[in-house]
Order: sequence, then C-alpha cells, then structure tokens
Amino acid sequence: MTGGQIAGLIAAIAFLLLVIFIGIFLLRLTQTFGEINKSVGVITSDVDVLSKQVEDIMGNANELLGDVNHKVATIDPVFQAAADLGESVSDLNMATRNLTDRVTNTNKKNGGKFSFATKAATSAYHMYNNHSAKKQQQPSK
Repeated sequence: MTGGQIAGLIAAIAFLLLVIFIGIFLLRLTQTFGEINKSVGVITSDVDVLSKQVEDIMGNANELLGDVNHKVATIDPVFQAAADLGESVSDLNMATRNLTDRVTNTNKKNGGKFSFATKAATSAYHMYNNHSAKKQQQPSK
C-alpha cells in the first residue's frame, strides 16, 4: 500500500465515521422533535380546555356584572333622596341658627326689652286663659 492509498483509506474511514455521527445526531434530533410535538399536542389540548373554561367564567362574570349594575340603578334614587334630605336638614339647621343669632342680637341691642315684652305677653296670655276658665266654670243665670 502506498502513502496515497493509506491517506485515501483514512479519509474514507473518517468520512464513514462522520456519516455515522451525523446519522446518530439526526436520529436523536428526530426523537427530540417527536417528544416536543407530543408535548405541544398536550399543551395545545390543555390550552383549549383552559380557553373554554375562561370563556364560561367570563360569561358568568358578565351576567353578574349586569345584575349588579341593574340593582345599583334600582337603589340609586334611595341614595339621592337621602342626600336631598340631609341637605334639607342642614339648611333648616342653618336657618335656625341664623334666627337664634338674630333674636339674641336684637335682644342685646334692645337691652332686654324683647325679653320683657315676651314675659309681659306670656303673663297676659295666662291671665286671659285663667279668666276664660273661670267664666266657663260659673253657672249661667
């Protein structure tokens, strides 16, 4: 065997080994892709199941939200009436305070004349009531 033949034989063996290793690599790669494909199939079916469940949940949530909106719209006038009532009570309270302040200030300005007049009017009223009561108790002649 000559040097060229030995080199050719070595090159042929190296090429054969390269082909074998590439074949083994491709077989493993094919197996890996097969497993990935199976996993993707399982994942795809799981995603389909989850998608259907999410659609059901979203439908129920939409119904619940519609029901809540309807009920809130039903009780809205009650809260509006309560707010209006609170505002009216606040206005009445403010008017009462203003009137009390005015009466107090007027009494202070008049030096107690108003309270004297009030006492005098109260006394006159009681005297009139007593007189009327006595008149009704007397037998008529």
